[in-house]
Amino acid sequence: MIWIVAAVAAIAGFLFGFDEGVIAGALAPLKQDFTITATAEGLMTAAVPLGALVGALAAGYLAGPMGRRGVLLAAAILFVLGALWAALAGGVFSLTMARLVLGLAIGSAAMTAPLYIAECAPAEKRGTLVAAYQLAITLGILGAYFIDDIVIMLTPDDPTDSWRWMFAAGIVPAVALGVGMALLTDTPRWLMQKGRRDEARRVAARLAEVPENDRAVEEELADIEARLVEERRGTGGPSLLSPTVRPALIVAMGLFLLQQLSGINAVIYFAPTVFGLTGFDTHAGAMLATVGIGVVNVAMTVVGMIIIDRIGRRSLLVIGFLGTAVSLAAIAVAASSGSGDLGWVALIGLVVYIAAFAISIGPLPWIMMAEVFPLAVRGPGMGLASVANWGFNALVVFSFPVLLQAVGLSVVFGLFAIVCALGVFFTLRYVPETRGASLEDIEAHLTAGRPFAAFGRA
Repeated sequence: MIWIVAAVAAIAGFLFGFDEGVIAGALAPLKQDFTITATAEGLMTAAVPLGALVGALAAGYLAGPMGRRGVLLAAAILFVLGALWAALAGGVFSLTMARLVLGLAIGSAAMTAPLYIAECAPAEKRGTLVAAYQLAITLGILGAYFIDDIVIMLTPDDPTDSWRWMFAAGIVPAVALGVGMALLTDTPRWLMQKGRRDEARRVAARLAEVPENDRAVEEELADIEARLVEERRGTGGPSLLSPTVRPALIVAMGLFLLQQLSGINAVIYFAPTVFGLTGFDTHAGAMLATVGIGVVNVAMTVVGMIIIDRIGRRSLLVIGFLGTAVSLAAIAVAASSGSGDLGWVALIGLVVYIAAFAISIGPLPWIMMAEVFPLAVRGPGMGLASVANWGFNALVVFSFPVLLQAVGLSVVFGLFAIVCALGVFFTLRYVPETRGASLEDIEAHLTAGRPFAAFGRA
């Protein structure tokens, strides 16, 4: 049952990836229909993360009163409306506004879906199950690339309005998310917060596939109830900005900041542009190389799901940051040297970069965001972490085409490589090891005021 729950919630991740990746193939036909400056291109692309920033903040506070399920249902409606608006857009401004609505949906769903999965999952499978959300993002990106390629192949001589079909395809998974969430219930932890213990027991038993009177179910509910009692007494529920919770906020926001400044969304949004600059001289060739990157992204995310609850969070983060730093530095050096083999260096470098990102930097911020905050401030805490995610996402995708024009590929990728190297230091200094620990144990350690980075190292 838990896998079904994770799969339905992960449709939100598929939509996230699809609506980010679809612009890669849509830009070329869009430029044939409309006059688009570099600034307009940056704004149109950055509309998604800007909308997501607002959506994540709103979801952080609505996840309490509305419930995790209620927010995901609302996001599904926004996904449908945004995709329909984008497909019918009459100009660049209209399309930018449509992508802003899609951003609202992505931000609210991206904050809530990992939370929903984490609060339903058993501790020993939580990393793998929340990583399913990141896998869905990569599948959405790959799906968008395939849709873009199919539409381009079907309209080789007259690409006018082909981008409309690319955006319209997002309606299908949006409807699937709405139907799936309508058939599910909310999480046991949220139901306990609302005093609905009998319903929480039924849901917990169904998720674990055991009878309602099973001892493990009663122990889980007792642990949740004990934390809620402490919070109501004022001993276990500090404010989000209190000294005891601040280390969790630093970890969650810091990992998303580093994830975005590693340049991943510049690569995802503008992959054909990057390949075009590095030797793939046709749009079709650049798109085929882009699809190859998408396949690597999916495959290595699956590898990450398999090992994430075995190797642990900290070790995987160090591996990921080192791998991305080295590969980006190699591309930057090759680009600055003017090597005739830049195309192949870029392809190999980006494959290594995506592989290192997919097993580590991609899924782990989502997992740890859902793990590190106390229950009383989990929604607002994840909302603020998402602000770091979407704020720096918007900054990167807006500035990338401008910086590319101003300073060139080598300088931009060199900056991304430096950020990834700093990620190694951040991980070793601040990140705890939460593998296999219950959410209640993590919360107890944090609210006791003990050094957060020491958790789980023994």
